[in-house]
Amino acid sequence: MSDPTPRTWCEVDTDALTNNIRTFRRLVGADVLLAPAVKSNGYGHGLALAARAFVAGGADWLCTDSLEEAEAVRAAGVSVPVHIMGYVPLDALERLRGLNVSLVVYNPETVERLAALQSDARIHLKIETGNHRQGVETPLALALAARVAASPTLRLEGVCSHFANIEDTTDHAYARGQLARFEETIAALRAAGHAVPVRHLSNTAASLLWPDRRFEMVRVGLGAYGHWPSKETRVASLLGGRGDVTLRPALTWKTRVAQVKDVPAGAFIGYGCTYMTTHPTRLAILPVGYADGFDRAASNLGWVLVGGRRAPVRGRVCMNIIMVDVTDVPEAALEDEVVLIGRQGDAVVTAEQMAEWSGTIQYETLARLPSHVPRVAAPGGGPPGWDDAGAYRPPR
Repeated sequence: MSDPTPRTWCEVDTDALTNNIRTFRRLVGADVLLAPAVKSNGYGHGLALAARAFVAGGADWLCTDSLEEAEAVRAAGVSVPVHIMGYVPLDALERLRGLNVSLVVYNPETVERLAALQSDARIHLKIETGNHRQGVETPLALALAARVAASPTLRLEGVCSHFANIEDTTDHAYARGQLARFEETIAALRAAGHAVPVRHLSNTAASLLWPDRRFEMVRVGLGAYGHWPSKETRVASLLGGRGDVTLRPALTWKTRVAQVKDVPAGAFIGYGCTYMTTHPTRLAILPVGYADGFDRAASNLGWVLVGGRRAPVRGRVCMNIIMVDVTDVPEAALEDEVVLIGRQGDAVVTAEQMAEWSGTIQYETLARLPSHVPRVAAPGGGPPGWDDAGAYRPPR
């Protein structure tokens, strides 16, 4: 008996992920630690698939947001160091033992609990430089560093921060101000006798734009998955002479046709009667909706690819169904493959386009793809392999 196939799934070109990491390796050089982020289910691509592909491409470390994600990296058989960037609850800190992880710290309570556990812990202090999320000002950074130094089991391995406004503009004055504050705090730490082995501030945009400020490690995110953070980043990269950078999007999101039907002119489509046909129309019913990640804001606005052509969304996106116009795709038939994000023939719909329909950014479009949608490896964009659960093989 053949394995059951899902109604909607994502194919992940693991070769593209690997090649993107190799591109960043060439950019940053061999002496800089390359630490791609696999948080939020690998930016929607599948944490295990992304982790393995990145390590194959030469990643030195992997970055997660949570302890649970770090544990998932280990469960996937990946052994490179993991850097946890998000908050770990105090009562979960004991689970760090044996995981080979480093931890971002900004609370005295975290340092005290780690010291009390008397287990080796590699700490990275998060410095407040102007993003005003996680982080501490210089005086508290000095106090935390002193407390770490007083513990025989704790080690100050690194100091980090995060840019607030480097992607959305070609004017990087604010980002340079953050960089200056970061370097001032590091100078203060070193003046107080604290070694700072690993400094890291650069995200994808900074890694592309500022080769002289990569320090000892860079944390690449969206770029590792083949997407530019913004149009502004791409323009700034070109202006900076980085026209040779090629990033390959890795994710294709697919579904299948559940029904094909003819409706007359003057017929209302979907909830709220928001769309009325003006001519005899052929509809394809697709078994995917906002519960699966296809945003309701794309109602009467977005399109999908059927038979290598655009098929516009008609009516409101439902929880588990969308309706698309295939009048101009006369060969469309039951269970035909439909592309929601990706390429089909010469036509393409990008995550960036889908984000525009929703009034958001491609980060959100990708990261919010639900975990119930299977991810399958499709190296080189060829026939997909098994997903991590070994449960599905999509139809071709």
